[in-house]
Amino acid sequence: MPPLTLDEAQARVLARVRPLQTETVSVVEAAGRVTAAVVRAAVDLPPFASSAMDGFAVRAGDLPGTLPIVARIPAGRPAARPLAAREAMAISTGGVVPDGADAVVPVEDAVVQTDNSIEVAHAVARGAHVRPRGGDVAAGEVVVEAGVRVGAPQLGALAAAGVAALPCVRRPRVAVLTTGSELARVGEPLAPGQVYESNGLMLAVALAAVGAEVEALPAVADDESAHREALARGLAADVLVTSGGVSVGAHDLVRRIEAELGVEEVFWQVAVKPGKPVSFGVHGATLVFGLPGNPVSSLVGCELLVKPALRALQGLREPLPRFEAGRLASPLRRGEGRDELVRARSHPGPEGTVLEPLSGQESHMIVRAAAADALVLVPRGMGELAAGALVSWLRLGPEL
Repeated sequence: MPPLTLDEAQARVLARVRPLQTETVSVVEAAGRVTAAVVRAAVDLPPFASSAMDGFAVRAGDLPGTLPIVARIPAGRPAARPLAAREAMAISTGGVVPDGADAVVPVEDAVVQTDNSIEVAHAVARGAHVRPRGGDVAAGEVVVEAGVRVGAPQLGALAAAGVAALPCVRRPRVAVLTTGSELARVGEPLAPGQVYESNGLMLAVALAAVGAEVEALPAVADDESAHREALARGLAADVLVTSGGVSVGAHDLVRRIEAELGVEEVFWQVAVKPGKPVSFGVHGATLVFGLPGNPVSSLVGCELLVKPALRALQGLREPLPRFEAGRLASPLRRGEGRDELVRARSHPGPEGTVLEPLSGQESHMIVRAAAADALVLVPRGMGELAAGALVSWLRLGPEL
């Protein structure tokens, strides 16, 4: 069977995802969580008519003219009585507009007289510089929709609207397992033929950025019993992500042992470069991803397949990667059989984002990839994409 296209692979992954359970979360602990239902305001915001300026609360019909200042209203301390006709009250930004007042004159538009009065030389419209009660949101109205990741703006809105707790989707539990007898722990001396294990840390950080609770399992050597024990442990998570051991070599044990443990393989191989020998399967409700051992291949597979699954598990409305439009700074050759994700640097240009492909595109070159902030999608085909060609690209970096 030929490798799946990227679109086909993503569709098959998302078809197996079922959103996780809902739990109630304190607003102070909701950062990074995804809302499981619409969240509604507990109070009107603002909860009273308030002043948008430092100035004077007045009746618009009394101006222009001279008015005595009969009280001062700081924020948090309402006036003791209503405003009567032909009076003014000094008021701070955020102060409660007193009953009887229907406008605020900014300090700079009034002249304070020596007899503790103000002179206003022009008319003022009713409602001027007054924030009406519920002008931002009324109690019971929606503050945050369902399927939204809660960030700083949402947290500010929820707290301001009196929301103390909200329903969120449980964070997915992810186990990350790297395999290979050649792997050594960072900080230890390298034996002949060894390389430092880096994929586990890279994947753990990348998946935590999309809301996962990640357990990094100890790397395992190319030994059947060690693989079986580690994979069985990883299958207890919501998602198991392995790196290495998914190709067809004599020491590629992951797929065979997963099958022995009851994993149903949904697909193996996707027509992308780097990252073709990627696998996906299910074990009950557990999603199982097998990423290649080359670090850039693991990174690409994580971005294109694993992260979308985690977003969908949390109920995000748009789980797929968000590709943007940009233009190539230099030409790129197309491959006949596979779409390619090319590492690049992005920078602003006169007609939008310009993408500069980096040298060293081999899938083992993780240090070269570390200089990239973009993956440029080069569709399969003949010939090349010329400099200035319009392309789709995926931003690398912190999750938005």
